[in-house]
Amino acid sequence: MAPRAVALGGGHGLSATLRALRLLTGDLTAVVTVADNGGSSGRLRDELGCLPPGDLRMALSALCDDTEWGHTWRDILQYRFATDGPLNYHAVGNLLIASIWEKLGDPVAGLELVGRLLGARGTVLPMAMVPLQISAVVADRERLHEVHGQVAVATTAGRLEKVWIEPANPPACPQAVEAILEADVVVLGPGSWITSVLPHLLVPELHEALRETKARLIVTMNLIPQRGETETMTAADHLQVLRQYAPDMRFDTVIADPRAITDLDGLSGAAESLGAGLMLRQVHSTLLPGTHDPLRLAAAFRDALDQSISDA
Repeated sequence: MAPRAVALGGGHGLSATLRALRLLTGDLTAVVTVADNGGSSGRLRDELGCLPPGDLRMALSALCDDTEWGHTWRDILQYRFATDGPLNYHAVGNLLIASIWEKLGDPVAGLELVGRLLGARGTVLPMAMVPLQISAVVADRERLHEVHGQVAVATTAGRLEKVWIEPANPPACPQAVEAILEADVVVLGPGSWITSVLPHLLVPELHEALRETKARLIVTMNLIPQRGETETMTAADHLQVLRQYAPDMRFDTVIADPRAITDLDGLSGAAESLGAGLMLRQVHSTLLPGTHDPLRLAAAFRDALDQSISDA
């Protein structure tokens, strides 16, 4: 029986996970961050008061049906206007999703409708039912200052000392909570660690669901540092962030590419502090440097699941 899988994150990192997991199962749910405040998504969020649609659009596109129909609609959703006017850089999919939300008044139903248009092989859900703001305290040359908004947090140089979301206790998407509780495997990462991966642990209802679920929790490490957000962090530091904000949560497996590790002992120790085993696998793409190869990543996920069965 195919495993019930849930992937948490946003942007290109979540897309990589979804492309891998769809090779293993048809029972797949993406739970997507809703904190983006930049670009086309930020403008629609400000003008309409809606959830930022960009990361949700990318997840839907990653799950499109592998046919001419699915690929055509994926490409249409991803198309961006290039003009001298207010439409400049808006993604067609963002506009479509926002218009459907206004028509239906239900973000989940709207995403399901776009998924049907794409023939999506899975379900895409927002992690919260209201747009979130992510904020941080940053230490820069021994001076502490606050930055607000995903764009600022992702691009401000310095050491991140504290991260939080506003509102602090947002309403989680009920279907996302249910999917996590019923899953066989939940994958966190890769992606923008502070602004796309960590926020899921900061939504109280999602945090509790991740703590209670019987699913195998897998952390997928990034291949390269992200400029600004994590460029001074080691792989072990990434895991320590998870431990800092989820000390009550147990993880099972950390998947890392040997090419991305500079301190194997440090990473192994950090994984152990989460209760997880470290699985080293070549998961990088040989064609697109800095990205995960879907086939290799799917094989790593399969090995992690097979290991859980043998350990049972």
